[in-house]
Amino acid sequence: MHGEGQGFLIAALIFLATAVIAVPVARRLGLSPIVGYLLAGVAIGPSGIGAFRDPERILTVAEIGVVLLLFIIGLELQVSRLLALRKAIFGMGTAQLVFTGTAVAVLTHYAGDSFDWRAATVAGLALALSATSIALQLLGENNGLAQPYGQRAFAVLLFQDMAVVPLIAFLPLLAPGGHEEQTFTESMGHVLMIVAAIAVVIGTGRYLLTPLFRVLAHSGAREVMTAAALLVVLGAGGLMASVGMSMAMGAFLAGVMLSESSFRHELEANVDAFRGLLVALFFMGVGMSMNLDVVLANAPLLIVGTLLITLVKAVSVWTVFRFSDGSRADAVRSASVLTPAGEFSFVLFPLALGLGLITARQSDMLAACAAMTMLLGPPVALIGERIAQRLDRAAAGSEPPEADFSEAHGSVLVVGFGRFGQIASQCLLAQGLEVTIIDNDVEMIQSAGRFGFRIYYGDGTRLDVLRAAGVERARVVAICVDKRDTADRIVEILQANVPGVRLHVRAYDRTHAITLREKGVDYEIRETFESALAFGEATLRANGIDAETAQATIVDVRQRDIERLRRQRLQPTDDGQIGFVEPEPLMPPERAAQPLNPEAEDVLKHETEFSG
Repeated sequence: MHGEGQGFLIAALIFLATAVIAVPVARRLGLSPIVGYLLAGVAIGPSGIGAFRDPERILTVAEIGVVLLLFIIGLELQVSRLLALRKAIFGMGTAQLVFTGTAVAVLTHYAGDSFDWRAATVAGLALALSATSIALQLLGENNGLAQPYGQRAFAVLLFQDMAVVPLIAFLPLLAPGGHEEQTFTESMGHVLMIVAAIAVVIGTGRYLLTPLFRVLAHSGAREVMTAAALLVVLGAGGLMASVGMSMAMGAFLAGVMLSESSFRHELEANVDAFRGLLVALFFMGVGMSMNLDVVLANAPLLIVGTLLITLVKAVSVWTVFRFSDGSRADAVRSASVLTPAGEFSFVLFPLALGLGLITARQSDMLAACAAMTMLLGPPVALIGERIAQRLDRAAAGSEPPEADFSEAHGSVLVVGFGRFGQIASQCLLAQGLEVTIIDNDVEMIQSAGRFGFRIYYGDGTRLDVLRAAGVERARVVAICVDKRDTADRIVEILQANVPGVRLHVRAYDRTHAITLREKGVDYEIRETFESALAFGEATLRANGIDAETAQATIVDVRQRDIERLRRQRLQPTDDGQIGFVEPEPLMPPERAAQPLNPEAEDVLKHETEFSG
């Protein structure tokens, strides 16, 4: 027993150490953490150092991570929003699965390694599924879930999760003579059991869980809330699994039912840590399950096959989304995030192998191909996003124009027309000043053009663009960009090539403000400083301070800050670089911090005496 416990501890340490190393390395190489987990799994699995010999057991546990992921997704979806997606779920979801599955099956049958129609059907259905966790992460990175294309992509993913159980039930029907006849009564009984389980999950989530969490919250024990959250997720999933449905489906329904609860954020926070760790374990388990010997022996075939399947799947998904009232750009985005094979494909392959639908070699090849599509997922999504952006500009007739400044002759050159630049420009235009505005955001230029602003397209970090915009004729250059490095670059270019122009610069923070002062700019202002002073003045007034006193206080704070800026210098960091400001208050507090209550003071005194 002691040996088993020690073995488990060593395995856990290997898993955690590998995950800690793999993710930063993957990020450093510009890859998704998921790719890091997959490669880490290969390294420590049977084909690598052999630290883990039974990937199937790990995958069984790790699938709970996918269940928790669906619960969190459900928490973010109100019932009304889910009902609004019903057409996309069942319409686009069905079309995608059938169309993509058929296309992949045909490709596999005619180009695969002795895949008969049964094996090709298994390959098509399994590879037509998409990786929920990868797709949701990719959508989250681009804020895609808030966009129409992201909601349709999520609807397709949700349908795929619901379709897993019917697919599992369908595979035995493909095996010749491998299924038993089921009576109508038995079929109806199974359907009624599923309906009853769904009703229990919905009813419990809607009417019982919120009062339960309210009682638990009054106890003040956070660990009880965490245990209750896991109980809800696993209980709903287990109930649905007991009637032949997906655990992920049950967890999703529970999340939807709690989406309008006041405990939604608490539940999400409690579950999210477990979800992240188990999802990482899932992808490492997928990497462990890859037979490296088969992969290396068939590397050329696998690489070509993976690229072909990714291409066929992308084209199929693009076609479905294109004919469902979606733009070409949104169809490209959806296709690019749905190309990785789904997590449940690693459930279907072993089942098909057990039924004799595919051979062991075919199972290893398909699993390797599915894992390789996951590896390709993030770079394919990046390529898709770039193509989609070009399609967006082309659809709006907004291919980046040539920088044309023939009419630019303002006395003020504004570089950057974001929130800060827009407000600053309004002040200048209100006094009738001639202002030239340049920005390299095409969508921003189009949007501002509808309100009568004349903005020129151009990159403010290029000297030729600045000269074409009339920087040598301008009295002031207002650098309003929101990135510190970009602002510094423009300042350096202008000071080196147009030394006589006044530079007014938006500073990112205090350190940046001091840096700009040391560079010798004519005026700088931190982007939040004056708004914070106005906020403070309003708060003083709200506390009964008269207007004159409040204004005088703000003037005093502003003056103290100016004096401190003049006195402060950038301090060297540990590696000798110049980079930070030693913090100090504008004015010392009038009294030291006090404990909140006498009991706290007694405890503090006791601890101080105890520590000597």
